[in-house]
Amino acid sequence: MKIGPIELKNPTVFAPLAGISNLPMRLLAKSAGCALVYTEMISANGLLHGSTKTLQLLASTPQEKPLAVQLFGSDPGLLAEAARRVEAAGADMIDINFGCAVKKILKSGSGAALMRDLGHAEIILKSVRSAVGIPLTIKIRTGWEPSGAEALHLARIARDCGVDAIAVHPRTARQAFGGRADWSLIARIKAALDIPVIGNGDVTTAEDAARMLAATGCDAVMVGRAAIGNPFIFSQMIDRLAGRPVQNVAMADRFAVMSAYVDASIRHLGETTACHMLRSRLGWFAKGMPQAAQFRKTIRHISSRAQAEELLMAYHQSILQERAARRSAAYQA
Repeated sequence: MKIGPIELKNPTVFAPLAGISNLPMRLLAKSAGCALVYTEMISANGLLHGSTKTLQLLASTPQEKPLAVQLFGSDPGLLAEAARRVEAAGADMIDINFGCAVKKILKSGSGAALMRDLGHAEIILKSVRSAVGIPLTIKIRTGWEPSGAEALHLARIARDCGVDAIAVHPRTARQAFGGRADWSLIARIKAALDIPVIGNGDVTTAEDAARMLAATGCDAVMVGRAAIGNPFIFSQMIDRLAGRPVQNVAMADRFAVMSAYVDASIRHLGETTACHMLRSRLGWFAKGMPQAAQFRKTIRHISSRAQAEELLMAYHQSILQERAARRSAAYQA
């Protein structure tokens, strides 16, 4: 699959997730084989005003390339200038958010609000397209009505404006993340376009990814929430799509990833800030593991790298001891 001149090595994509898909999380996705990662959505206004917090969202390393930077806003001129700066900073692609349904984003006229005014959306796309030479993509929802008419119309506008690929999350703005994603809309948009279409929504396993590709004809599969604390989904998707057996994740690999996340977070954010974030985020990686509830309690007061590493080691040892006790009890029985 190619987006403009950029060829992806496989059809897996890590979605832009506000407050989640920062550099450390993206690096985990890339280490699991994910072909394309997106930044968190970045305010065009904040970027142009030099907000320290906004600029931090642009932090990147060569290991995560190709990288798509997602922008949001409603002013064509500001979005175009922000895109220029992002291109100059070394991004491989620019993405414009047309799908966020969070109230404060909608109130600013950004995100899914743009799908209510497709004329204005077209002006934005023409402005950004003329401002940058790197590939331009957009991420959209169904729109505001279940029919998908707004999404189809916007998709055609985007193609005609020179957009290189479209990611489709087929839920309405009113649905947010509730209900079911209507994959048939992805198929309709793919059939209507001659540019790559990336499917998104309700993909929680490698088998889901295979079903989406088969059912919709989309060119790649974007995973968001299912990858939080579980970058292994990308390597499993790659195996499934290549016809190889999907491997279960070894406990040692889970702890190796947790340790890597601690290290990357501290390098990216500094020890104090990272440790505050790890108090909640490290628990994401324990989902479905033994003693996860107790582990989440123990990490609530992490204050240093050494403490985080010590708690991870203790958690791993506790699981191993529990398994050994069970094997011993089974043998004696």
